[in-house]
Amino acid sequence: LDWGTKTNRIVSCSQDKNAFVWTFDKNVWKPELVLVRFNRAATYVKWSPSENKFAVGSGAKLVSVCYYEQENHWWVSKQIKKPIRSTVTCLDWHPNNVLLAVGSCDFKCRVFSAYVKEVDEKPSPNPWGQKMPFGQLMSEYSVGGWVHRVAFSPSGCRLAFVSHDSSVSFVDSTVDSQKVQNLRTIHLPFTTVEWITENSVVTAGHDCSPVLFVVSQDVLKEVCKLDVPSAAKSSSVNSALQLFKNIDRNNAAEKVNVALKTLHQNRITFSQILPHSGTVGNVVKFTTCGTDGIVALWDLKNHPSLV
Repeated sequence: LDWGTKTNRIVSCSQDKNAFVWTFDKNVWKPELVLVRFNRAATYVKWSPSENKFAVGSGAKLVSVCYYEQENHWWVSKQIKKPIRSTVTCLDWHPNNVLLAVGSCDFKCRVFSAYVKEVDEKPSPNPWGQKMPFGQLMSEYSVGGWVHRVAFSPSGCRLAFVSHDSSVSFVDSTVDSQKVQNLRTIHLPFTTVEWITENSVVTAGHDCSPVLFVVSQDVLKEVCKLDVPSAAKSSSVNSALQLFKNIDRNNAAEKVNVALKTLHQNRITFSQILPHSGTVGNVVKFTTCGTDGIVALWDLKNHPSLV
């Protein structure tokens, strides 16, 4: 699902290979079918910043960019196919409403032009490229695993994405739009990433805790985990050797606390770091949700590492 806050419309997609646009009319949500032309499951959907079009990824190794055709009163699409070679897992729009970042299971993150002349004004040159006809491949980056999430910075000049090899990748188009920094971490794989400021990103995933990264001198650096265990959670636990000794001596199994030392007790789900308070480029609070059924609110106000 994705909700267009400006137009108050919801777009949905599903494994039934369809997408619908839902409009709120007389206290009822009314659906309109979208002609996405898929022969595989739809996997991801995202409104553009102007909300005059949206993009839908699929298991058919393509992306449909959909817009409303006034003459026939229905939603139609144009497709971006090559050189995507596997299922599309995530999408994100550039603030200029034209460029589209696409992550997929072929270990690639790509930036395409999604310029639709029927609804868009002619785009002006930017650090990602000069000419932007529909479907033009602007940049392509390789990683060591399938890409879980892509995100443009508030200015659109920077791109961050996370993949299943536990890495965070970073591109600065003002320096070199073809060069990518892959920062390998010791954490479990991340499933989501979000820009907090123009120089700060937060990631989260299977480690069950948000992790803060900052860009310093055009280099992405890890700062810290934001979920600091409390004193109660960080109490000492017997070593494995001592545990087996006690079991052997007492001939009884001891109760072992299997609770994690983090607030979330299971992975933070895909694309579920969402801004709560603040402005674009200066997020003060954000939320996360996990497969443990918890929705958490994180306060970054006065965090010393934010720049």
